[in-house]
Amino acid sequence: MKCADCKADAMAPDKTAYLARLPGGYVVIENVPCMRCAQCGEAVFSASVMERIDEILEKVQRIAGKLLIMDYAQAA
Repeated sequence: MKCADCKADAMAPDKTAYLARLPGGYVVIENVPCMRCAQCGEAVFSASVMERIDEILEKVQRIAGKLLIMDYAQAA
């Protein structure tokens, strides 16, 4: 898989944090699976991971305060 940002052929599985701004505050989801470019560091999420992130964010909007930090594996 080539990096969409720098075009290097150096993507490898990794985990990263995902930051989302919601109307009531911010959510940080840690340990989110991604493919990361070894050259430029760009992180890319699969469609299934993005679907799960969307589900998590929908639930969080109903229960969270101003800032919430959670682990992807515990929420998934």
